[in-house]
Amino acid sequence: MPHAVTKDNVRLYFEEAGTGTPIIFLHEFAADHTNWEPQMRYFARSHRCIAYSARGYAPSDVPPTADVYTYKHFYTDALAVLDHLGIDRAHFVGLSMGSYSSLQVGLNAPERARSMTLAAVGSGSPLENLDAFRAQCRANAEQLEAIGSAEVAKVTREAPSRIPFLLKDPRGHADFYAALARHDAKGSANTMRSFQGGRPSIYTMTEAVRRVPTPALILCGDEDDNCIAPSMFLKKHLPAAGLAFFPKSGHVLNLEEPALFNEMVERFIALVEAGRWPVRDPRSLVAAPV
Repeated sequence: MPHAVTKDNVRLYFEEAGTGTPIIFLHEFAADHTNWEPQMRYFARSHRCIAYSARGYAPSDVPPTADVYTYKHFYTDALAVLDHLGIDRAHFVGLSMGSYSSLQVGLNAPERARSMTLAAVGSGSPLENLDAFRAQCRANAEQLEAIGSAEVAKVTREAPSRIPFLLKDPRGHADFYAALARHDAKGSANTMRSFQGGRPSIYTMTEAVRRVPTPALILCGDEDDNCIAPSMFLKKHLPAAGLAFFPKSGHVLNLEEPALFNEMVERFIALVEAGRWPVRDPRSLVAAPV
């Protein structure tokens, strides 16, 4: 089984398909590398596609202690996969947790990202609720350790942002949660405790975000309530960002609406590669009232 090894000796399982300009896919908390299969099959027709499972997600290693599951570990792990494959730059396509990690690459290593697709980004960001969100993450971690992934999957399968997926595609929704039930509970608990519950809010990064030169496509479901305002925030402050909302859609955009997701990302990447995704022209800005 192919693995990349990180600087702290964590082995990350990856799969790749196709040839051409590289695209690396970064999954959400409730997913793993397999949830990018509709994108791997589609984009491998024209690009070199890489999907990997984050630390804590078998068949990648599951380190035993939560201190090595910080957001810094997660975004540098993506770079470790690229380094292992000898790839200098790639298009980053992330969902939720993977979007946050992709954004961190843009903030800290912009030379490695040709572009960033940030889908379902920013849950848990509001500063007024940050302490409560982090407390909930700690409680969720304890629940995972107490009852295991299979029972947690039963509890979370009808979370509000997952209902659109259930309504559109009950079979796909069932497959998604059957896969979640097989996740390593310790790895998920550590991810929930340190990454989800410890990452800085994107609202604390305004000035840094304004300096990110990387072309960005922000995608959000219009029924993914926790991600709407953060998506608008990133559109406002990322210099070269475009924003699209998917109608009647929740959190799992790449699986809820795979054809639309692929179409939007394909168009975006084609424009980036043609040099036709510039920073926002200041003439398009509405002047603030005096």
